[in-house]
Amino acid sequence: MPSAQDPFYFVKQEIQDSIDKLQSTFNQWENTPDAAERSHLSKELLSTCESIEWQVDELDKAIAVASRDPSLYGIDEVEIENRRRWTSSAHAQVRTVKKAAEAGKGSNTTNHASVNGMHKELMRLPNSHQTDTSNKYAVQDNDDFIESESDRQMLLIKRQDEELDELTLSVQRIGGVGLTIHEELLAQEKIIDELGSEMDSTSNRLDFVQKKVGMVMKKASAKGQIMMILGLLALFIFLFILVFFT
Repeated sequence: MPSAQDPFYFVKQEIQDSIDKLQSTFNQWENTPDAAERSHLSKELLSTCESIEWQVDELDKAIAVASRDPSLYGIDEVEIENRRRWTSSAHAQVRTVKKAAEAGKGSNTTNHASVNGMHKELMRLPNSHQTDTSNKYAVQDNDDFIESESDRQMLLIKRQDEELDELTLSVQRIGGVGLTIHEELLAQEKIIDELGSEMDSTSNRLDFVQKKVGMVMKKASAKGQIMMILGLLALFIFLFILVFFT
């Protein structure tokens, strides 16, 4: 679940604001020389600590529920661990302030030294607000990486689609060329068939003429045969011109 929609982050921000205010009050309490004011601030610190502890405890309960099935809430084990780490840090800060406020009720040297020790311990604790900011940056980096990978995948898919479109067009062009060649072959085959038919017809005519010439030559005299041959030759030339030049 994105951080902008996760209730955890709203509650966490409210608690963080309370912790920041608690630390500000603690600094004011620490630097106040007036005993009455210091006593009043001590009560305020203790009351605020109890309130924050209750809120963090409730947040821990919610984290425990989410840890049973993180995927159901759209998070993972790393996020669960980060949330636990933040609540632990918040608990530590509140406990440190609470101990310092309780120890500061007295005015002896021992209590003053204890307060100073608590202050040093508080200063050594990790700043949960900085941790939160780092986590946000990490989440943002992850989101940017996922978005970048998604854009890259979409670009690859788009390129593949374009290549498939080009391949489809090439196949269609090849298919068109093949169809044209097929049609040309059919036309050539038809022309060859027609030419063969004409050759057969001409051959039959020549055979018929030759038979007639043979019959006439047997019946005619030598002179007549010569005239007949010339006439047939002229007829043959005429038929040849008629067949091949018309």
